[in-house]
Amino acid sequence: MSDRAKILTTEILSDNYYTLKKVTYAYRRSDGITETVVREAFDRGNGAALLLYHEERKTVVLTRQFRLPAFINGHESGFLIEVCAGMIDEGNPEETIKREAMEETGYRVKNVQKVFEAYSSPGAVTEKLHFFVAAYDDQMKVEDGGGRDEEQEDIELLEVPLKQAMEMVYAGEIQDAKTILLLQHYALKLAGASVPGW
Repeated sequence: MSDRAKILTTEILSDNYYTLKKVTYAYRRSDGITETVVREAFDRGNGAALLLYHEERKTVVLTRQFRLPAFINGHESGFLIEVCAGMIDEGNPEETIKREAMEETGYRVKNVQKVFEAYSSPGAVTEKLHFFVAAYDDQMKVEDGGGRDEEQEDIELLEVPLKQAMEMVYAGEIQDAKTILLLQHYALKLAGASVPGW
């Protein structure tokens, strides 16, 4: 724990699909004054995200699916274009993203490369995302993908050139942060930049 922050009480406000907590903590400010703060934090666990890229064709595999929070927040259709991703329920991030790649895209990837970790929205959400990249080819496509029926997933697959994907970012057609981060990471690699993890 931090020497500047100490959790005093935690109250569970909701424990339905994920957990919403009301936390009271003591916090010593930079001026030395300690005050009591009350905040809510949404705990949905940690996740992993993967950009599948084709080295020769310079294409990427993306998904499109309905996202209720985006729809509630004004996204016209609610359908977001994203990289393959999922929550880390069992095993480690690498095992999780390989499983998610198979379920969502139908590609059996063996060699995934972790490039970084990041908190998705640290002001309100506890989630830390583990970001991966992996090359794909046509022989790795062994299933249809599309997600799992028991999780009510209905995922459409898209294979697009990286250049088009980046144009979609700047046109507002791709608005998912994890997807934008991984696309920019890959674009830097193709531009000849020194990119860690490649």
